[in-house]
Amino acid sequence: MLNSTIARKVAMALSAIFLLIFLLQHFIINFTSVISETTFNELSHFMGGNFLVQFLMQPILIFAVVFHFVMGFYLEVKNKSARSIKYVNFKGSANSSWFSRNMIYSGLVILAFLVLHFIDFWFPEMNYKYIAVNPEDPTRYYHETVEKFHNPIRVIAYVVSFILLSMHLLHGFQSAFQSIGFNNKFTPGLKAFGKAFAILIPLGFIFIALFHFFNQ
Repeated sequence: MLNSTIARKVAMALSAIFLLIFLLQHFIINFTSVISETTFNELSHFMGGNFLVQFLMQPILIFAVVFHFVMGFYLEVKNKSARSIKYVNFKGSANSSWFSRNMIYSGLVILAFLVLHFIDFWFPEMNYKYIAVNPEDPTRYYHETVEKFHNPIRVIAYVVSFILLSMHLLHGFQSAFQSIGFNNKFTPGLKAFGKAFAILIPLGFIFIALFHFFNQ
């Protein structure tokens, strides 16, 4: 199925939509850390101890991340190859937005951040649960999360990554739905929602990081 360019773009779009849903869910849970320590602990404990989340959704999430970036890199290489052969008069600034022309670079920075994020999440978690054989503490999540935002270097990296994520989404959100053929009377509304999502969700993550940094 993935032998055709159209099929690859559709698969890429579907993985993007899945990641958008995950991003929203991740934001909602993280934002509760600003509102209620108890609620954040309860939600985090449910996600951390739920069999379906840990052994079904988490592997699917990892696959979606890897697939999305590998396919994105492949399509970018194919697009550049096509331009050099067929579009001698291609002028990037005239035919496309800055965001669309730099998706690969913003994507690579986001991927690097995700790799560090997964390492940061799993290694202490694996040590806590499986190596040190410590009992599960349903109240530990909030303090462990807040502690991570005490490091200014980590906060700066976090902010920069989410600024680039916003830039990535400003083109990617609309592109994903366009690739699956969503083009009807609701398209203008979807574009407006996509811009709001691309700005507000990353801004929300930045707010969470700064909130915990300045409320140490």
